[in-house]
Amino acid sequence: MPVAASSPPPPEPSDPSAVRRRAVAELLRATPVTEDLGRRFAAAGHELALVGGSVRDALLGRLGTDLDFTTDARPEQILALVRPWADAVWDVGIAFGTVGARKDGWDCEITTYRAEKYDRESRKPEVSFGDSLEDDLRRRDFRVNAMAVALPGTTFVDPFDGFADVAERILRTPGTPEESFDDDPLRMMRAARFASQIGFVPANDVVAAMTAMSDRLSIVSAERVQAELTKLLLGDRPRLGLGLMVETGLADQVLPELPALALEIDEHHRHKDVYEHTLTVLEQAIALEGSLPGGGPDLVLRLAALLHDIGKPRTRVFEADGGVSFHFHEVIGARMAKARLKALRYDKATIEDVSRLVELHLRFHGYAEGAWTDSAVRRYVRDAGPLLERLHALTRSDSTTRNKRKALALQVAYDSLVERIEALRAQEEVDAIRPDLDGTQIMEVLGVPPGPVVGKAYKHLLELRMDNGPMAHDDAVAALQEWWAAQQ
Repeated sequence: MPVAASSPPPPEPSDPSAVRRRAVAELLRATPVTEDLGRRFAAAGHELALVGGSVRDALLGRLGTDLDFTTDARPEQILALVRPWADAVWDVGIAFGTVGARKDGWDCEITTYRAEKYDRESRKPEVSFGDSLEDDLRRRDFRVNAMAVALPGTTFVDPFDGFADVAERILRTPGTPEESFDDDPLRMMRAARFASQIGFVPANDVVAAMTAMSDRLSIVSAERVQAELTKLLLGDRPRLGLGLMVETGLADQVLPELPALALEIDEHHRHKDVYEHTLTVLEQAIALEGSLPGGGPDLVLRLAALLHDIGKPRTRVFEADGGVSFHFHEVIGARMAKARLKALRYDKATIEDVSRLVELHLRFHGYAEGAWTDSAVRRYVRDAGPLLERLHALTRSDSTTRNKRKALALQVAYDSLVERIEALRAQEEVDAIRPDLDGTQIMEVLGVPPGPVVGKAYKHLLELRMDNGPMAHDDAVAALQEWWAAQQ
């Protein structure tokens, strides 16, 4: 099994006093909402506590506007308490004991104390409600998520010493890792996700349990797995999380194409370790996300960077001269990416965009090897369509050579291509290239009704447009008539 890729080290352990100061500052921001809600539940005879990720993130100084609460109140009682109080209420998770509410810009999720575990043959957790805060904390995935602040007030509840784990930036489980992962195998992926998001490293016994129990992940639904993988990829350190998945065997269950990239390197080192190359490309793509119109993090770009070379193992050929080739790996890889993302239940748009980027990621090398005509540049822009800026980022990221001269030559060549695209944009609408005559005009010139002939004529004019640039109306009519005459 391949070992985890080298990654930037996680953050250093924190000074406990600094952790406390950050938490106080963060929790004070939410006090108007948390105290108000706590008093409301207390007046009705119920317990309420801020819990889990909200407490952890407050200790880390990264509390957002999402607040998680837990209570002994049952879901219907929660609804009755928050409806008169909140600006908006939603109950889509009520079957699992969760009620959502929005108040003064804070999104609150309030969940009845519970315990859930998997039947060994089921893809769905069995949910049962509990009666105590400590029992609720005991069932949580990691100690850093098993802390609470009892409301109203500021009583800190930490029966499993999660505070120390936050300070040490380590992941341990409240009970044994085996018990935790048996209750919900998806927690193994959460360990990898937390490595990516907050840089926490799992303890040795947690890693050992993940490795021994990785096949248990197969009972978890694809939708839940996909949600964790997406959060991992959008984290600050996805390489750290992906490396942990490969090291423990989780990737074999979720994304087997990734560990398959760790191709053995021949004795003369004539080709790269594609696995290490891929994770480097992912990091370099992330560094370029600021150049995208929407900025980052960008899931489509990150997935494309991760999957861009997955066709290489299937296409590797050892040549007679001792070289290694991967002909058409981008085409095979695009098909493989589409199949894997579909199996993970990604939406159609994401699947199409990622597979298209994988298919196009080598197109630039034809430009780097020789001069392209304006026609070729137009086709590059047309084929990329709205993915052009992402293709720019992916193509630039795909250069991981340590040969400084070669790296500079590739950078200069791509800069040249971008300059030519911009020059053509200034002259014509290169991003939305269409024939100089539309379908209605084609039918008028040829005197034909709608049908296959119009489509063929449209395609012919589009090719002329690609080759020659914009044409005057009369020239386009003459070209169409010439084509039509040749068809008779």
